[in-house]
Amino acid sequence: MEKQVKTSDKGSRLAVISSHLVTPQIPMAAASEKEAALAAVPSDSPTIFDKIINKEIPSKVVFEDDKVLAFRDINPQAPTHILIIPKVRDGLTGLCKAEERHTEILGQLLYTAKLIAKQEGLDDGFRIVINDGPNGCQSVYHLHVHLLGGRQLNWPPG
Repeated sequence: MEKQVKTSDKGSRLAVISSHLVTPQIPMAAASEKEAALAAVPSDSPTIFDKIINKEIPSKVVFEDDKVLAFRDINPQAPTHILIIPKVRDGLTGLCKAEERHTEILGQLLYTAKLIAKQEGLDDGFRIVINDGPNGCQSVYHLHVHLLGGRQLNWPPG
């Protein structure tokens, strides 16, 4: 049986993330996701997602194949909030770093989102989000897709 990290507030989530980053650390006193994103710096060091892939950190996995891992977000922003990540970073720390050689994995991430949305019963719709860079509120520099659904989502999102 897999363990799930459960936290109820953003401060705890930031503490979990910062405790698994090598350098630089996200300040534990960071009060928001925005502050965490502004404090995060791209690095070749293992990320929290690398540790989840390697099963060093528990997660609630909803999908896994040889290229992609998907698991429930520990601080969900919708009834269904799943993170979909490539198992190999290959320089893909964010969407802005994508190169032509990444087109297959980028397509695989989106197709996996569609499969998971069906698996989760999101027949009335869902949203895909990719945060990129500090202004995009990216706090983990390992490309990841957020799959959000299970309620009426609002527009504009930001």
